[in-house]
Amino acid sequence: MSTKPVIITCAVTGSIHTPTMSDHLPITPGEIASQAIDAAHAGAAILHLHARDPGNGRPTPDPAVFMQFLPKIKSETDAVINISTGGGPGMTVDERIAAALHASPEMASLNMGSMNFGLYPLLAKYPEWRHDWEPKFLEMTRDFIFRNTFKDIETILEKLGEGCGTRFEFECYDVGHLYNLAHFLDRGLVKPPLFVQTIFGILGGIGADEENLIHMRRMALKLFGEDHEWSVLAAGRFQMPYVTRAGISGGNVRVGLEDSLYLGKGQMAENNAQQVSKIRRILEDLSLTIATPDEARQRLALKGGDQVGF
Repeated sequence: MSTKPVIITCAVTGSIHTPTMSDHLPITPGEIASQAIDAAHAGAAILHLHARDPGNGRPTPDPAVFMQFLPKIKSETDAVINISTGGGPGMTVDERIAAALHASPEMASLNMGSMNFGLYPLLAKYPEWRHDWEPKFLEMTRDFIFRNTFKDIETILEKLGEGCGTRFEFECYDVGHLYNLAHFLDRGLVKPPLFVQTIFGILGGIGADEENLIHMRRMALKLFGEDHEWSVLAAGRFQMPYVTRAGISGGNVRVGLEDSLYLGKGQMAENNAQQVSKIRRILEDLSLTIATPDEARQRLALKGGDQVGF
């Protein structure tokens, strides 16, 4: 068991779940800010953020919406703010990176490859929808490829990494994504320490299987040695078991309503802070400690909260 403090990331709203799925999903800038601040106070060192149209809850890449909550979060927490470049299904690469380029955050997420990203099975769970866009949005993913080509990744690394001094949460949905990251490391376009987020349970990516968790960990160690920070997120009901296993195995963890709407079996999470508090309690009960934002900054070689653009 590792004695290194565990970095908790909280993904506050995401672009997967829609308003019909939970009354507790933060939609407006005020709700996103409030839940992010509470998650930080509960122990999240990193806040992974998307934005939504405050009128209907649809994911939006609009920098103006991000700027309605980023300054408030920064003023009330010392958490590392991480802006998604994944955006949401249907957004162009330029749209997906617009908010991060505007805000110049310490961190941004970066998917390490193109992939099928199927959300359409969620259609069968809900007989009625609050907004017309929701079922269309989910059905679209039946014939959707999330695009991040080598050229796209190069562009993001250049514009956001070199241009803004932003470092990345490298999102790896399958083994090939680890090799893609190793390719960019070999070319010198990314530099350690790498923050490698291995993701399980998304349809189109690697499945939520314990053997896959072990394999992804072994391959990350083989490709990057000890010069990386390993983290785990898992979708839906797999969230807590997988992140607990990661913490025990010397890794870091990600929770939040982007990844799961539940706190436990049959129990909806009322906010993000509940999930952060639960994994913190589990890890501390296992004699692990929780990293502060400044510890995360040091381990991930971040530029500091005073160097952002908001």
